[in-house]
Amino acid sequence: MGPLVEVVAGSYEQIAFGYRLHTEEAEWTATADFTHHAHTASISAVATSERFIVTGSKDETIQLYDMKKRTEHGALLHHDGTVSCLEFYGTSHLLSGGEDGLICVWNTKKWECLKSIKAHKGQVSSLSIHPSGKLALSVGTDKTLRTWNLIDGRSAFIKNIKQNAQIVRWSPDGDKYVVVIDDKVDIYSLETALLVGTITNPKRISSIKFITSSILAIAGDDEIVRLCDVGTEKCLCEFTAHETRVKAVESFSMEEFCVLVTASNDGFIKMWKLQIQEDLQPPTLLGKVNTTARLTCLAVWKPSSIQQPLEEPDAKATTSQEIIQELSRKRRVKIAEEVVVIEDESEPKKNKKKGGKKQKKQ
Repeated sequence: MGPLVEVVAGSYEQIAFGYRLHTEEAEWTATADFTHHAHTASISAVATSERFIVTGSKDETIQLYDMKKRTEHGALLHHDGTVSCLEFYGTSHLLSGGEDGLICVWNTKKWECLKSIKAHKGQVSSLSIHPSGKLALSVGTDKTLRTWNLIDGRSAFIKNIKQNAQIVRWSPDGDKYVVVIDDKVDIYSLETALLVGTITNPKRISSIKFITSSILAIAGDDEIVRLCDVGTEKCLCEFTAHETRVKAVESFSMEEFCVLVTASNDGFIKMWKLQIQEDLQPPTLLGKVNTTARLTCLAVWKPSSIQQPLEEPDAKATTSQEIIQELSRKRRVKIAEEVVVIEDESEPKKNKKKGGKKQKKQ
């Protein structure tokens, strides 16, 4: 029997679909495991932890689904406007970002809003948590990239990027991050906080996923997925994944290969076998499932691959420089002492804590 793996997709039709993958055969099949229809508007974001699946929507709510009990677990109601991004850190915390400019930090035991940060003047378009759990990045429609100290919920530093970015992601080893602006992926070094490279995609980018710390999968407004090297900025290979544009791309590891998962407006979720090797070749199709819905977002639920719970933070580390020093001790990331911190001096810091609305319980 293969490992427990499910793919979860959100849709314009307000439904979240869960499919259990059967990985024992050469051609994979998928069985419908659940449909979660708790939203009253299209689903905009989905994330998974070891126990929970969460979905965010244009209906301003975050809906919870308990995979252990296989039941709806309630709703979180703090955001005013579309919930645009969701990300778990381990089993203990969830971060959410929304159209209201807020980033909320949730405790997943009691589902309390621990911090509510006024992160951007416009919408929070995307957020990403550093592998250490101590920092987060966010981009918004105020044309800024912001780094957050998750120990105290304050802004560590702000960078004006002069354009509205759609996606931000840390690399798996945490030594670099990428920012997507339309058809470009800008690559930044944590060591210097400077732009070190740019990958240009033929079409506007809709989704990205780090396969390894050096290989980035890029999906855009066409049917092709491209695998690029963030060091050389070159496309290693590409393949036609769907008949229409690819909305989302995810990945997970098996014992002997990597699996790419793609979702499209055509309603299909597809699984692809990718061999990580020096001469990277296009992946081969493992299996597919037709949801018959217009898909918007995608996540993988694979409990055995969930990272460790968040460590208790060191309360003494409160400044951006101290956090970077702390990261250099805790992680295998060498940080230069002369790190460049780009501040927006014209913007005062007004990140006061704000109480969260009470969540509903089933």
